[in-house]
Amino acid sequence: MSKLKNKVAIITGASKGIGASIAAYFAAEGAKVVVNYASSKEGAEKVVKAITDNGGTAIAVQGDVSKESDVAKLFEETKKAFGTLDILVNNAGIYQYAPIEEFSAASFHEQFNINVLGSLLAIQASLKSFGKKGGNIINISSGASNTPLPTGSVYSATKAALDAITISLSKEFSGRNIRINSILPGIVETEGSRSAGFTGSDAETKFVATTPLGRTGQPEDIAKVAVFIASDDAGWITGEKISVSGGIYGL
Repeated sequence: MSKLKNKVAIITGASKGIGASIAAYFAAEGAKVVVNYASSKEGAEKVVKAITDNGGTAIAVQGDVSKESDVAKLFEETKKAFGTLDILVNNAGIYQYAPIEEFSAASFHEQFNINVLGSLLAIQASLKSFGKKGGNIINISSGASNTPLPTGSVYSATKAALDAITISLSKEFSGRNIRINSILPGIVETEGSRSAGFTGSDAETKFVATTPLGRTGQPEDIAKVAVFIASDDAGWITGEKISVSGGIYGL
């Protein structure tokens, strides 16, 4: 398969979970992949090894997307390794669910700095790498942007902001051959959901019971849609919010 043959893609926050799955699926479709990570070097190197062992091409690059200098380094390393950039996937993100009584300015800034500012910085840097040929940006948002859950006001706000950025920039990029879309995952089983105790909990059971397709999502469910959006098959799709949630967040 070669939907993304010779394309160069940066996936932020790709050392585990959805990001790691997107990196693997992109590489399997022929893309040269930059696996960005903030702190989990071991995880990122594991993702790269799995890709290269399977005949793909990938490198790991450390960088905290909320820091301009780290974002600059990420794109410099990408250019040094592959010379160009075709696809940016803004996947790096964090979530902190807590009652409003426990709200803190520190938590607010941490979530907005990574989920929103980090995506903006990466998008800004990508434009120089895309050049006149254009490019493709995918923002990994959340179904929580449309259907916020209790105790998730700040997290939901970050994802709603990311979707607004997607729509605004799709219009700003008019005539520049740059597509930008948001993917809104539903409940997905990841290392984070397992370590937080959500996987296997009563809360998960309740969510699955109200999900039309009757199961928790897997990272590959999101990765397969990301491949489509990144490919020429989606060449007339931009500025869209695409829900991938088993129907629980259907609009």
